[in-house]
Amino acid sequence: MSEELPAYAERVLELAERIPPGRVMTYGDVAEWLDEGGPRQVGRVMALYGGAVPWWRVVRADGVPLPGSELRALEHYRAEATPLRLTAGGEPRLDMRRARWDGADGDGDADGDRDEAHI
Repeated sequence: MSEELPAYAERVLELAERIPPGRVMTYGDVAEWLDEGGPRQVGRVMALYGGAVPWWRVVRADGVPLPGSELRALEHYRAEATPLRLTAGGEPRLDMRRARWDGADGDGDADGDRDEAHI
């Protein structure tokens, strides 16, 4: 990471890079995991600096793909086999129940511990 980045931004981006392919965390999940800031602060970091990390893995809690980047995000979700569902209107959404990652370890189950020293 760049030394020019604010420390909080660097931590957010490092966590975004750790989210496994096919999994997602919400903006609020990231803030909670870091025990700092909130969803808006995480969203701001992702908007300003997130282009160099897998930005499509940090999402809104409702599972709606990032407005303005829906097609690019959906390409990534499909390539990574991220669980999706269709709304009643036929719009693709993330299946948050299945796609959400808790940050525990590389495979998203509960057998690993958070490595807070890494973040």
